[in-house]
Amino acid sequence: IGEGERDEAPMLYIGEEVGTGKGPAVDIALDPLEGTTICAKNLPNALAVIAIAEKGSLLFAPDVYMDKIAIGPGYPEDLIDIDASPAENLANLAKAKGVAVSDITACILDRPRHAKLIDAVRATGAAIRLIGDGDVAGVIHTTDPDETGIDIYLGTGGAPEGVLAAAALRCTGGQMQGRLILDTPEKVARAQKMGISDPKRVYRAQDMARGDVLFAATGVTDGNLLDGVKFGRTFITTHTIVLRSSSRTVREIKARHQDLEKF
Repeated sequence: IGEGERDEAPMLYIGEEVGTGKGPAVDIALDPLEGTTICAKNLPNALAVIAIAEKGSLLFAPDVYMDKIAIGPGYPEDLIDIDASPAENLANLAKAKGVAVSDITACILDRPRHAKLIDAVRATGAAIRLIGDGDVAGVIHTTDPDETGIDIYLGTGGAPEGVLAAAALRCTGGQMQGRLILDTPEKVARAQKMGISDPKRVYRAQDMARGDVLFAATGVTDGNLLDGVKFGRTFITTHTIVLRSSSRTVREIKARHQDLEKF
């Protein structure tokens, strides 16, 4: 599951088979540079991300937009509802957290299509963190609001990014709901060819990333959770988190690479 089709790249297409053909078969979702624009502008939270699960466990969907809502761990099941209004979701989250709605911060991609959503959130008194790109990072930030200041993610973004974000939340215990935006006959037909019979289905994190899931993200530019790549005179430093759903472990790796040619 990748973005080769959208980015007109020569590889990483949805459904592409990679590897030697030997060993266990797995599903892979990845984005070698999540946040190309923010990376080009040296803005925060560009990442390299990958998720791995047993074959047939990751949602196989066309590269279309997906409507998303996500929160971190520690809340009652089904606290959020993609069909509820922003005001309802923010009120329920604030109540569960034991704070006022004005103490909640929502992360939203800064896009013209989100104008009504942004107005609706502002009307509740909640704070908004607008991001220019990188909605995988936006969702991951909900897993540690004390560190990132983000309590909830709202809005539409790419479906492959939705699968990656769902994998991360499966590993941390967060909640997510997503619905593919199949607003043309061509998109509906593409989805049907991929086995999606209900174009209005709401997918939860456990529907998009089932079974035992591994997720890893490495910072490319500095961000709230991960440092970016640092170039020293004789070595390069990277900062990575590795998550696993079965054990709910979060491993943090700060690596010093002295073989500079691999970069």
